[in-house]
Amino acid sequence: MEWLVGPFEVTFVQRALWGGILVSLICALAGTWVVLRGMAFFGDAMSHGMLPGIALASLLGGNLLVGAAVSAAVMAVGVSLVGRSPRLSQDTSIGLLFVGMLSLGVIIVSGSESFAVDLTGFLFGDVLAVRPADLAYLVGALGVALVVSVLGHRPFVALAFDERKAHTLGLRPRAAHAALLGLLTLAIVASFHIVGTLLVFGLLIAPPAAVLPWARRIPVVIAGAACLGVSATFLGLLLSWHLGTAAGATIAATAVLQFLLSTLLAAVAAGLRRRFTRPATTPTADRPHMEYGHPS
Repeated sequence: MEWLVGPFEVTFVQRALWGGILVSLICALAGTWVVLRGMAFFGDAMSHGMLPGIALASLLGGNLLVGAAVSAAVMAVGVSLVGRSPRLSQDTSIGLLFVGMLSLGVIIVSGSESFAVDLTGFLFGDVLAVRPADLAYLVGALGVALVVSVLGHRPFVALAFDERKAHTLGLRPRAAHAALLGLLTLAIVASFHIVGTLLVFGLLIAPPAAVLPWARRIPVVIAGAACLGVSATFLGLLLSWHLGTAAGATIAATAVLQFLLSTLLAAVAAGLRRRFTRPATTPTADRPHMEYGHPS
């Protein structure tokens, strides 16, 4: 039992656990929609597109979170504008801006005397250095994410499955898309200084993707993603303490491992169902589907 609870008797590990839990809850609210809408690449580009703003804020002595938010907003607007070109696909525009923003950030950071330390901290974070002020900020970010998720649930559902229907129902898909981008930006900006931009992507994508094969309703996916994110945080901190590995990376790796195990179990379960059930009487009976319900 000491092996299990001993690490969490240390104050900075307790703060790391609470910080990881709050990040997991925020990422579950935003990451579910990212997975459902197939926006994983965009989320990755957003997380790295913050580097120029963070670098400038660091060099000028400004607030890093404000710099990250401004840079992420520029990235989102840039993708929307470039993506309007009929000759460029959305993933092409995202990829170009991704490389451009990341390169610009590295150029800016390279002007700092602590280049390696600054870049490493941005990419990987330091979950074991969470302060009480960080926890208070994360609580506030979680409250905002909850409000946006509740108020935007119906238009988010319609937007995720049929944008034209969302427009027909008067749900303003463009406004819903902007709100969704805001929710994603909030999750990334709130989390990057805890687990870093490379690792926040694991908590943003892996938990909802792991739940998706087992859940038929979006609230269940969100709740399941939150539970998996919290468990990944606990197990990751526990393993990193005993194995001497990087805490943030171990948390992200645990989340990805959960996804791989879920995918394997889902494949095994599907194989057993096909083996022990009679052949369908209609051509569409075995077609996989998910019942997300009406947007209301």
